Amino acid sequence: MKVLITGVAGFIGMHVGLRLLARGHAVAGIDNLNPYYDPALKRARLARLQEHPGFSFRQLGVEDCDAVAALFERESPSRVLHLAAQVGVRHSVVDPQASASSNLQGFVNVLEGCRRQAVEHLVFASSSSVYGANARLPYAEEQGADHPVSLYAATKRANELMAHSYSQLFGLPATGVRLFTVYGPWGRPDMALFRFTRAILDGSPLDLYNEGRMVRDFTYIDDVVEAIVRLLDKPATPSPRFDRAHPDPAESDAPYRVFNVGGGQPMQLLEVIGLLEAALGKKALRRLLPMQPGDVLATHARCTRLQDWVGPCPVTPLAAGIRRFVDWYLTYPQAAGHP
Repeated sequence: MKVLITGVAGFIGMHVGLRLLARGHAVAGIDNLNPYYDPALKRARLARLQEHPGFSFRQLGVEDCDAVAALFERESPSRVLHLAAQVGVRHSVVDPQASASSNLQGFVNVLEGCRRQAVEHLVFASSSSVYGANARLPYAEEQGADHPVSLYAATKRANELMAHSYSQLFGLPATGVRLFTVYGPWGRPDMALFRFTRAILDGSPLDLYNEGRMVRDFTYIDDVVEAIVRLLDKPATPSPRFDRAHPDPAESDAPYRVFNVGGGQPMQLLEVIGLLEAALGKKALRRLLPMQPGDVLATHARCTRLQDWVGPCPVTPLAAGIRRFVDWYLTYPQAAGHP
């Protein structure tokens, strides 16, 4: 089987690519290697993939309509994992055009490629941020997700609706994955654990918004990879229980599904910092700040639907996952962008 992964030099893209290559699949990857964070880390991830003969790579952005169409025609993938996006809730506030170009136009290009090449299954990354102003926890897929509090969240919710339209119109099996605060080795430098670790080691103050009382459902990278690979293996199908008079937003009478993928173990950031301090053997300096625009107070995933669809998935305890992340960070200082 050949799998096309967009955003393959990203955190999740690299890890899923390595798992698929280890299973003997061919992986065609694309990434634009943009400078949203240090491209050296992306190239270091890419180098790990390029050690495998079943891997091929092209540097291009999903925004390039003609290049994406040519890519699909050339590679003719069986399945597609779409991870490429302009990430960042706060970045979407300061640069909305980047979010719109990559996350909306880019996704249309991917959908068109899947349609034209009759791809067997599209799995695409959504986000826990789609729940937005919904304060009912834990988040469940049948709840509303129509009150985003950032443009980034709005683009991810739009991706879900766009994918459904292609499932309905063209029979494209599509599965959306609502990811909850993914962390672990080779992670993104703009994410909380990365920034906190760097600040503790540097002796710099940690900027803690909402005075550190934010709650996040941290999800270890290996657990995310396991869920994504299982979902790739099981294309979306129409739900026999779908009722158009009472539509369920996570299912359809088209081959379309949406699943939460989260650790199910939400923790306040102040507690997370305590785990980091223990792993690093060093205390953090804390700067307590008010809430930022676009943030939500808490996230918590209910993953019952995922378990019903692909079976029970592993859940790595947060303390163990943080220890593995810290071990990587201290072992690969250049890849982590830390001198």
